[in-house]
Amino acid sequence: MKIVSRNEELLRDALSCIPQPSSRTSLASCNKLIRFEDISAAAFKIQCGVQKTPCMYSRLSKQYGMDIYLKKEFLQYTGSVKERGVLYLLMSLPQEQQRKGVIVASDSNFSMAVAYHASELHMPVFVILCTSTAPARLRTCRDYGAMVISYGTTARDAQVHARRLAQENGYLYLEEEDSAVYLSGLGTVGLEMYEQVPKLDAVIFPAGGHCGLLAGSAAALKHLNPHISVIGVESESFPVLQQSLKAGHPTDDQACNNHHFYGDVSGVCFGSNSLQLTGKLVDKVVAVREEDILISMLRLLEYERATVDAEGAIGLAALVAGKLPELKGKRVAVVICSGNLELHLLQQCIARALTLDNRVCRFSLVISDCPGDMSKLLEILAREEARVLDIKQERTFVTSELFTVEVICTVETRDKIHTAQLRNALLERYPTIAWTER
Repeated sequence: MKIVSRNEELLRDALSCIPQPSSRTSLASCNKLIRFEDISAAAFKIQCGVQKTPCMYSRLSKQYGMDIYLKKEFLQYTGSVKERGVLYLLMSLPQEQQRKGVIVASDSNFSMAVAYHASELHMPVFVILCTSTAPARLRTCRDYGAMVISYGTTARDAQVHARRLAQENGYLYLEEEDSAVYLSGLGTVGLEMYEQVPKLDAVIFPAGGHCGLLAGSAAALKHLNPHISVIGVESESFPVLQQSLKAGHPTDDQACNNHHFYGDVSGVCFGSNSLQLTGKLVDKVVAVREEDILISMLRLLEYERATVDAEGAIGLAALVAGKLPELKGKRVAVVICSGNLELHLLQQCIARALTLDNRVCRFSLVISDCPGDMSKLLEILAREEARVLDIKQERTFVTSELFTVEVICTVETRDKIHTAQLRNALLERYPTIAWTER
């Protein structure tokens, strides 16, 4: 958590730092002192403000050959695990600052958590969003009780305006980073999982640039049982954490553009303290493809009735992709940390995932434009129990012989085996069929 506006004085009591030689307390040095006692204190303080989410045995266990337990943090009120760190930070602020209020400037899960919990604590809270922000995010922050202001065409414009308002009015400007208070709040996830699932062998967390959840929870888990394997998962498109660990310091990867699909997973590495904790306590960091994340989202929707975003699905994606074969037969907990996916993105993700999972396929073939030929094609599809999603006929631009029609058909099948059976059945009657590869 990056705190701007007298941060050292505001957090001195909350952080319990060892005094420094300098007259100014170093926030970075405080972060290194995160202890199990800090996480326990956070758990006690926020227990009435956040959900103790279930960590349930999953039906996916048989499919992947291990006992999988899903920690369903997307069930938090704002749909994100970020509530834990945000609430602990806000409750740790002096009463004077609570009366003046806080201000944020992003459309992230972090900002929504600030909007909700500051309102619940009766703090004035302001959210500055650029004009390109999705209307649904803007409306959500208002519904949570924040004063929402649209300003500027870019996120940078909104941030500059928020800092100016904070300086002029005495608000506390908050930007997600890795203060000890924030990490301690996030670390309560690890504490809860240890209590909920006995004899854990491994725990899988989302990683990426914003690895506070991974770092804080690792601190709790490794204190309770050093033999529990703690694993972080990030996207192959944005291997920020792996690059930062290799370099020994946070890297500024220009490819990180905070794509709406990836959310915080694609963010730049924001703090050396989370990085140091990760390097010391985390056993392994793996990267997965976008395709694996999409299929993971589909599995969670079908098997768990859980609608999650990329950040929420990326932990399970490591198991879907077979990146962790050493966990076969083990007892594994996976954190499903976020469920805030815009509807238009959800539709695209599910459609694409079905294609990747070989359950939606497309083919084209040329038949004579005579009565009965189309019905014969449909008979084959019906006999093979394929569900027709879309069918088009092209007559004008067909380059084959006259009086023929090109048929482009999209169908839904049960699985990869069913798709292969359908393909073989069509090839027997239509040897020139063209199958659209995904």
